[in-house]
Amino acid sequence: QVQLVESGGGLVQPGGSLRLSCAASGFTFSSSWMFWFRQAPGKGLEWVSSISTGGSTTAYADAVKGRFTISRDNAKNTLNLHMNSVKSEDTAVYYCSKNIDGLGRGQGTQVTVSS
Repeated sequence: QVQLVESGGGLVQPGGSLRLSCAASGFTFSSSWMFWFRQAPGKGLEWVSSISTGGSTTAYADAVKGRFTISRDNAKNTLNLHMNSVKSEDTAVYYCSKNIDGLGRGQGTQVTVSS
């Protein structure tokens, strides 16, 4: 069955960087668009970024554009999210999904931005 395991979260200071990873299994990763979502405390699920099957097409929410970079390694079935210049409002649980609506996402990894 589809399994997505996010990792790499933690506590980071404002202006710092963090790299999240998502290990995928149970489906043909290289044939699937992939997505990052996040959910801040008390808020709904928010789309963060998308990447095409080969990685040539990417898209970002306005809130993270220019600061976050999505990438993938199809040989390793891994999805990444490089977060730079993080802000307090980036604090959330981050999820990866193969579905554009976020269904079937992994268990998530907590990112806390605080000094």
